[in-house]
Amino acid sequence: MIRFILILVLFILSMVNFFPVPSKETWYAGIAVPEFPWIFMLAAVVLLAWSFFAIKFKIPSLVIGTITFIILCSPIVRAYIIGNDLETKLENSFGVKNEDMKGFHQQQPFSFLQMFTGNGAKTIPFKTYHYALHERVDLTLNFSPSSMPGIRPCLVVVHGGSWKRGGNSEIAAVNNYFANAGYQVATVNYRLAPKFHSPAPQEDVRAAIAWLRSNAAELKIDTNNFVLLGRSAGAQIVLTTAYTGNEQGIKGVAAFYGPNDMLWSYDHPTKMLIMDSRMVQRDFLGGSPSEVPERYIAESPIFHVTSQTVPTLLVHGKIDAHVYYEQSVRLAKKLDDYKVKNMLLTLPWATHGCEYNLNGPSGQLSMYSVERFFYAVTQMTK
Repeated sequence: MIRFILILVLFILSMVNFFPVPSKETWYAGIAVPEFPWIFMLAAVVLLAWSFFAIKFKIPSLVIGTITFIILCSPIVRAYIIGNDLETKLENSFGVKNEDMKGFHQQQPFSFLQMFTGNGAKTIPFKTYHYALHERVDLTLNFSPSSMPGIRPCLVVVHGGSWKRGGNSEIAAVNNYFANAGYQVATVNYRLAPKFHSPAPQEDVRAAIAWLRSNAAELKIDTNNFVLLGRSAGAQIVLTTAYTGNEQGIKGVAAFYGPNDMLWSYDHPTKMLIMDSRMVQRDFLGGSPSEVPERYIAESPIFHVTSQTVPTLLVHGKIDAHVYYEQSVRLAKKLDDYKVKNMLLTLPWATHGCEYNLNGPSGQLSMYSVERFFYAVTQMTK
């Protein structure tokens, strides 16, 4: 009986590969199951072997167990399918080819072997700097120096956390990865809601970029080659920062599962079992759309797109229950309307925070895309 119950539990868990997670408590399963698939596949194999030699519930256990194993394999299969077209899609979008890539980089869009061997990035120690004091908040950034000598492009990373939590150690492996790839990498802390409202985070990111400019000689930063990367709330912050056109030298922005239209978000809230997204927005923006409509417009990247908007890479899981996939679809269409170079990397099995494991299906496809995008826009291909 225990064996059959375990198979049923594993079957239910496997459903996160096709359906949005129903609550915040199950969110971690939505990340773990598709991004560490081999662990759950191994569990399915063990349960199948156990069932093969069992007497009770043998046939239903074998049938359900086999179906579960196939479902657990699906992110890997689909990652290979997406990977088959990814090189062409990136070349068509940004003009970058595989043969352009030099130095440390991911060779293939997805490799089953890499889930076990890792991506080969060496640990690069970072240093913490104080970049500003805003409203008695001591703001810091972590700086990971490039593994390559000389003046290098600078990647500025902004964390997520619904504008009210989180910090610049979020998914630190990404920062280390790009330092290996030849970027000076700065990961920024900013003032958090509900104590601080819009536009505090954007002001802080701009202050961090200004600090990096003023210390460019010491840090060996090419001030004409900034690229930005943000996740969730951080994606909204970097997109707005890049799109409002007040920062010189920003060549491109990569945004993971960000809320790009704050008005649309308020009209299409997430399920309450996931989070109270309207309250989150009110805490950040200081009120509802009827109370502070100008802030909802100002903090919506989609309303700032012009023909001069910087190239953009969007990454979004299709079954994201926190920030709906439609957000990135709508922004990509707006960018297309203005003929701005862009690409949307769609991950059908993925939820919010999908690239947590850089060596999982979402992590590999994401890093392969982002590194080539940054390589193209910083003119490292020339």
